[in-house]
Amino acid sequence: MAIIFHEDSGEFHIYNKEVSYIIKILDNKQLGNLYYGKKVHDKKSFDYLLEGKLRPLAAYVFEENYSFSLQYIKQEYPSYGTTDFRYGAIEIKQENGSKITNFEYKSHKIFKGKKQLEGLPSTYVEADREAESLEIILYDSLIDIELILSYTVYDDLPVITRNAKVINKSKNSIVINKAMSACVDLPDCNFEMVHLAGAWSRERYIKCKRLDQGIQGIYSMTGTSSSEHNPFIALKRQNTDEFNGEVYGFSLIYSGNHLEQVEVDNHDMTRVLIGIHPDTFEWKLHQGEAFQTPEVVMVYSDGGINKMSQAYHKLYRTRLVRGKWRDRVRPVVINNWEATGMEFNEEKILSIARTGKQLGMELFVLDDGWFGNRDNDKAGLGDWYVTNYNKLPEGIIGLANKIEAMGMKFGLWFEPEMVNKDSDLYRAHPDWILATPGRRKSHCRNQYVLDFSRNEVLEYIFNLMEKVLGEAKISYVKWDMNRYITECYSIAKNADAQGKVFHQYVLGVYNLYERLISKFPDILFESCSSGGARFDPGMLYYAPQTWTSDDSDAIERLKIQYGTSLVYPIISMGAHVSAVPNQQVGRITPIETRANVAYFGAFGYELDLNNLSDNEKKKVRKQVEYYKAHRQLIMNGRFYRISSPFKGNITSWIVVSEDKREAIAAYYKVLNDTNKGYKRFRLKGLDINKKYIINDNENEVYYGDELMNVGIVIDEENFCAKGVDFSSMIYYLKEFSEK
Repeated sequence: MAIIFHEDSGEFHIYNKEVSYIIKILDNKQLGNLYYGKKVHDKKSFDYLLEGKLRPLAAYVFEENYSFSLQYIKQEYPSYGTTDFRYGAIEIKQENGSKITNFEYKSHKIFKGKKQLEGLPSTYVEADREAESLEIILYDSLIDIELILSYTVYDDLPVITRNAKVINKSKNSIVINKAMSACVDLPDCNFEMVHLAGAWSRERYIKCKRLDQGIQGIYSMTGTSSSEHNPFIALKRQNTDEFNGEVYGFSLIYSGNHLEQVEVDNHDMTRVLIGIHPDTFEWKLHQGEAFQTPEVVMVYSDGGINKMSQAYHKLYRTRLVRGKWRDRVRPVVINNWEATGMEFNEEKILSIARTGKQLGMELFVLDDGWFGNRDNDKAGLGDWYVTNYNKLPEGIIGLANKIEAMGMKFGLWFEPEMVNKDSDLYRAHPDWILATPGRRKSHCRNQYVLDFSRNEVLEYIFNLMEKVLGEAKISYVKWDMNRYITECYSIAKNADAQGKVFHQYVLGVYNLYERLISKFPDILFESCSSGGARFDPGMLYYAPQTWTSDDSDAIERLKIQYGTSLVYPIISMGAHVSAVPNQQVGRITPIETRANVAYFGAFGYELDLNNLSDNEKKKVRKQVEYYKAHRQLIMNGRFYRISSPFKGNITSWIVVSEDKREAIAAYYKVLNDTNKGYKRFRLKGLDINKKYIINDNENEVYYGDELMNVGIVIDEENFCAKGVDFSSMIYYLKEFSEK
């Protein structure tokens, strides 16, 4: 790991054992990019990589110099209008109306470790030796504005993080119309863009398209990272697959409106821009004020998509997630939502909890319906206290005590960002919602969005939640958000500040999370947004797991969890066994397959346990025991995707321990077939020289290279439900020790 500045050539070389990133101070004192990719040896100059020539219609920076046009130079943080006609990374409107800027190199700092971003989630280090950082200070002397570009390279991962900060040092105000977190210019366009797209109940499906001249990209302007487009893209070579080839990943640590844009110019150069969506953003900056962009995590892999994913998994699991629950296995959960909805009473809840305890579950979660006048989705949001004592005679305190007395932990559902009109909160403060004066107030699920850009709103909600969490024995919080933001206007702000509201709302969510996790460090938080509408790295900084999707059907979850794993560690995915027919798709799947899918996440159940047969209860008890026996491996092991549900009838994957002494592999067959051929399951990630046994059968021993190159012969007689659709098999491998 090193960051070196070569003063004679004006070049910065950021590198570790796997990746190199080379920046040059150009002749006009702006920054150019010479190279990003597989690690190369350092030398004093890579100046030959700065290409330039006379081209028709090109505009040039210097008189009589027909090789220096920014339109054809790979830049580091470009702006539109100074011989570059592509989309830029920054746009600042000045007092005279001009949007032209000229940020020139001023100075730089290289230091061990990594700084945290104020008010924003970001990756971190626990010791300065883990990473090295570079800050390049740029300056526009005409408008007296400073721009700081920050880079961090980790020692043991092919990871470079980036962010930008704008500081107004002038006496005049400016308006930032765009401030992207990063721009990367690549010299060719021989790529396919991979992204995660979908909708409610089918989040994060893998999509792939070949780059072509012009603009292609993804975005969200919903106020959240969204179900439609996750804040992540990757550029892969056309022959790249899971285990071979070159890929560049770009992941934004942010939970609001975002833009990931790829532009291919008329000479096949590729520009990647990623950051806050500029169409919903306008930030007025007065003298002495600064604006900080979110962080982008860039991963380079020369070993396929799976290697990229494993870098994200390790970084996000160990250096983004924080607190007590970062390194602890997660409890087995029973949630009452799909069992009861809002129609419950204390005895019904206690009955499910008692059965859960008997079956080995460790934490009961009371979902929506416990607070205010909440018998349906038209009332109660915002009133985070018990008023219906017919449901809960002794309130949350009494219920929590009774569940704790059973030997289980107790968790509670909140939706703190929302309010119903039929609530004490709305009646007292109807002006606390985001709504445009004189315009219709759109609703979704009969609820409205509280103005979290206002401190008094945050303070009120914090006090309510603090009281509940402080008085009752609560070990877990499920934080939900069940709608997108419309009519984004804060009545508390003047006209100049309305462009800040979307971003300030996200900062408000982060602020409330930070206060609560600081006050209650032992509570396990799980984020949720109509399932997976806010499954992003920003949320993982505050809550170490996210409810992956409201679609709990095992077969649908194969695609959802497979796609999510492109970026996110599997332990961050809330994954439950639910009832059949499934509430979302009506499908009936074997209870074994439901568990075999849900094992690969934060495991739990989402059904009425008392409706299970005695035989099903026996199976559930064994499932819980199995997960407890292997959850350390599932949490900390390396995850390998093997067969994609987007490409065929078979899905398979494996988790392998870091020492390669044990592994769990899963093989899923969606539809049954007839008179089929023989199949083999080739594993990944094992030690070629170790001997393994499968499912504790010591009569057959296999070398790791045999299991990976030859594979396991699939015997469908061992499937959980042979001869039917939606079947599966789990294989537990451990190193064989000679006696």
